[in-house]
Amino acid sequence: MSVTVTIDPTLIEQALRRPGGIGERLLLRRAERVAQRARELAPGTMKDHITTHMEGTARGLAAYVVSEHPASQYVIHGTRPHIIRPRRTRALRFEVGGRVVYAAYVRHPGTRPNDFLGRALREALVRRW
Repeated sequence: MSVTVTIDPTLIEQALRRPGGIGERLLLRRAERVAQRARELAPGTMKDHITTHMEGTARGLAAYVVSEHPASQYVIHGTRPHIIRPRRTRALRFEVGGRVVYAAYVRHPGTRPNDFLGRALREALVRRW
């Protein structure tokens, strides 16, 4: 005696898109793992500003990993060489080699990009969770 089971693909698709369903839980779990890796790769206090959230879209569910730190764009995209000038005072004050130095402006050499969010996502796509 044999039994044949036919599964309607639209029912599976609906179950995966249902809020609170297995598809949402799997997607949220993957997003949290990407966010955790991004927190490990993020410099300084940026790790404290990485969050995840989910939204329903026309094509189903979408998970987002977001860095809400004010300097995120400068770290991810890098900066070109630029001049830093004081905003509220006449001079900048900082320490060099243990000595206090004052300057009217500073020529910053720029920074290299550090795309920690993209790297975390790429690592998550390669690694089987």
